[in-house]
Amino acid sequence: MTLPADPLLLGEASSPHMAVVWTRHALEMIRNDQRRSVDTHLLSLDLPALDGIDIYLKDESTHPTGSLKHRLARSLFLFGICNGRIRHNTPIVEASSGSTAISEAYFARLLGLPFHAVMSASTSVEKIQEIERQHGTCHLVADGRGIYAAAEELAAKLGGVYLDQFTFAERATDWRGNNNIAESIFEQMSRERHAVPAWIVVGAGTGGTSATIGRYIRYKQFDTRLCVADPEFSAFFEAYAEKNLAATCARASRIEGIGRPRVEPSFVPNVIDRMMRIPDAASLAAMRVLSRRLGRKVGGSTGTNFHALCLLAARMRAEGTEGSLVSLICDGGERYSHTYYNDGWIAAQGFDLSAHERALEAFIEKGEPLV
Repeated sequence: MTLPADPLLLGEASSPHMAVVWTRHALEMIRNDQRRSVDTHLLSLDLPALDGIDIYLKDESTHPTGSLKHRLARSLFLFGICNGRIRHNTPIVEASSGSTAISEAYFARLLGLPFHAVMSASTSVEKIQEIERQHGTCHLVADGRGIYAAAEELAAKLGGVYLDQFTFAERATDWRGNNNIAESIFEQMSRERHAVPAWIVVGAGTGGTSATIGRYIRYKQFDTRLCVADPEFSAFFEAYAEKNLAATCARASRIEGIGRPRVEPSFVPNVIDRMMRIPDAASLAAMRVLSRRLGRKVGGSTGTNFHALCLLAARMRAEGTEGSLVSLICDGGERYSHTYYNDGWIAAQGFDLSAHERALEAFIEKGEPLV
């Protein structure tokens, strides 16, 4: 369903009143979508060797656009509309590694707005196809570090709006509640054995999710700590460890959706309790181990999260500490059949996943040390 085609309802040139009418219709369409997908499942994962440590995964892959970024895209559109930046026929432009663009293309299509994604040429074929299925147009950039400037330039050329998820992610989401991901996690955990998680583990792509959860934890005065898992070739870990927000990384991250060559404006290090740098081979091994446990494929960023979560669980087990840990299934693995689930691609990257997989399985099944 899209907005009414009547030009008297959609036109903003006729009068300011018509612009208000369009805005009201647009907001109602987005709210309707939110009501239809009000929440995602919190899965309890049984890991045999972790007696007393409960593991939960919030399955964000079940959103209509298949990823955690559905929440962000909705917030960015609401933010843009309510700030008067997005109007009838406004071309929408985004710089994205794929999942955010898929979700934004969905909302642009819902509102009848043209959508353009500026992406690294290394973005998975499946993500590009999904954006195009939502009637979006993809503009591929050879060097992923150039997507920001290219998106700004394209928006200016089209007379459109550059949504700029990397700047506005932490501003667009109401971190105090309003069914954001943090509020949802704690509500779903409220009747569990260890209702207040010892740790929540997320990655950093824009920094928006970690900012939202970290702020909410402090606002509600929970004892939960926030761990951000960062892949190789990402600037976030160095920025946190060295307190250097000017940190950069010369190489693009191989784990799509998280890891950035620069520290994005939405990254808020002061709400993070710990960061871990996870080797890419460990992320992809954890992705495959978790996929076998779930009976379905998950994406690489979920593997990064899961490996960090297992490291935290190993430390808790060694200390004799009980409690719960929560992380996210960011998206499904079907978007990565040409890369992460392709043995030829894995070999071309020089990865040997077997040792990491064996270590994770031994930890999960027998409680053997994991380092």
